[in-house]
Amino acid sequence: MAEVETSAPGARRALFARYHIGGCQSCGFQPDETLAQVCARNEGIDVTEAIAHIESSHQHDLELQISPAELEVKLGAGDTKLIDLRTREEFEAVKIPGAQLFSQELQQEIFGSWEKATDIVLYDHTGDKSLDATAFIIGHGFTEVHALTGGIDAYSREVDPSLPRYRLELD
Repeated sequence: MAEVETSAPGARRALFARYHIGGCQSCGFQPDETLAQVCARNEGIDVTEAIAHIESSHQHDLELQISPAELEVKLGAGDTKLIDLRTREEFEAVKIPGAQLFSQELQQEIFGSWEKATDIVLYDHTGDKSLDATAFIIGHGFTEVHALTGGIDAYSREVDPSLPRYRLELD
């Protein structure tokens, strides 16, 4: 499964959405398991069908992403809402100019008063979590939502090197 998730980072989300696999401890899988093993112990799901679904979902994920260079162009046009999904501490340390920190209050504002066609770009540190949030907002009827590929780290490397890069230290 580690190899599957490396080639299609949204594979876990795709398997969970269609088959309820990988979202919790009772239906989770280990990195050293094969997709065939996971399918066999989950009601004998057809492996070929699961692969096709992962590939289709991966293609859809790619369509939801926006590159740092594309974001720079959008921000220059001025009609894009930029939402930062990181922690308050990360946001206060460094942010892409014009970004709003995602909070419960902002979520209520988005769902309560923003037009469904609002151009929204979501970003996190490295692009690992923004696709999940993008899918969540699209699931609420929004049509122009994208995830920044590589997150603020890629934006700093590729567009604005004045934004300090950092690495998270996890215990």
